Amino acid sequence: MSAPLSWNRLPRVEPRAIYRLSHRWEAPPDRLPRPLLAYGNGRSYGDVCLSERGSLLLTRSLDRFIAFDPVQGIIRCEAGVTLGEILALVVPHGWFLASTPGTRLATVGGAIANDVHGKNHHEVGSFGHHVRALELWRSDGRVIECGPDQNQEWFRATVGGLGLTGLMRWAEIQLMPIQNPWMWVQSQRFANLEAFWLLNREAEAHWPYTVAWIDCLARGRARGRGILLSGQHAAAQTDLPAFKTGGKRVPFDPPFSLVNRLSLRGFNALYYRQPIKPQGALTHYLPYFYPLDAIQDWNRIYGRKGFYQYQCVIPPEPAELAIAALLDTIASHGEGSFLAVLKTFGNKPSLGTLSFARPGTTLALDFPNRGDKTLRLLAALDSIVKEAGGALYPGKDARMPASLFRSGYPQWQAFSEYIDPNFSSRFWQRVTQ
Repeated sequence: MSAPLSWNRLPRVEPRAIYRLSHRWEAPPDRLPRPLLAYGNGRSYGDVCLSERGSLLLTRSLDRFIAFDPVQGIIRCEAGVTLGEILALVVPHGWFLASTPGTRLATVGGAIANDVHGKNHHEVGSFGHHVRALELWRSDGRVIECGPDQNQEWFRATVGGLGLTGLMRWAEIQLMPIQNPWMWVQSQRFANLEAFWLLNREAEAHWPYTVAWIDCLARGRARGRGILLSGQHAAAQTDLPAFKTGGKRVPFDPPFSLVNRLSLRGFNALYYRQPIKPQGALTHYLPYFYPLDAIQDWNRIYGRKGFYQYQCVIPPEPAELAIAALLDTIASHGEGSFLAVLKTFGNKPSLGTLSFARPGTTLALDFPNRGDKTLRLLAALDSIVKEAGGALYPGKDARMPASLFRSGYPQWQAFSEYIDPNFSSRFWQRVTQ
């Protein structure tokens, strides 16, 4: 069996062993080299889901639904169930995930371990806010059931805990009611970063879902130009259009990245000038929440060397200046991001001790791996984030310096008390040792 990869395809590390769990009652064999680490569907970026010293426990086969209450909107399932599998079951019954990231291919275990967030964070918080209970297997044989009102200290450590507190077996999640699978989505073009702040504040006051795409290559008066998408679940109606699922696939690994300055400049210019719908229009939830899921293996466009995702959060007060400085730095290095997403978080405190989402502004970027040139750019971005008192997202990191992790997550030592002594990851070893 080849070594599992993270979604950005780097770093490439070989675990000492790989073991596929067959059901939630199964304990990993004692013969497996330690430390252990759960690996779901490989949608994390970087090395939070990778091990090079121990064993990966493949949990995707833990894909069973345990219980579903279609009246109260409560679902209990094994940790290897994907968010898309949940939606396929519950949407026809009038329910939806209260918080969802930009892919439905993540597992429930991965969503909790990284405490993922979505376009509606300013209203509902992150994924962990909607977890009612979960079960942990510890390597000493203990089984701990925890939740917001039960074994709270274990719950806080496990939500956003990067899979280090033990093997998550199942979770129970509170869903949100919807009327149908459609969204009402408004798109608005903004000329620069200054215009974004004004437009976004107004949108967040009226819309539950907001997110912006920005053009990282634009400079001068056009710096930070982009398109803001605001959405809400559509009201009940009888004349909904038909929607056909489908998609495309990147069929091979190109020898070099297809994302370069020339292709980015053309894409960004076309995307910025696309027809917008300021009055709003119906859009099915799949292309609204998960546009890239329609392109299988889209990570291949970055070539065999992979790519770096860089997602930071900047506190509210320095956010405007720091985001502008990040964009200026990217442009001055002659780099750009195919996926540049800007979003402001709400003030709801995360439940997880190591959760990434917090009050402030988050900027997510993808950069082709061009070796030292890319690493120099990311180091320059690190300096801006650290000076602003910000943090990077562990679930989307492959090279964060230990000093930046520790400044962004000052509670990491208190969290360490809940780590299973036989669990670890390459990420944790890299930022704490």
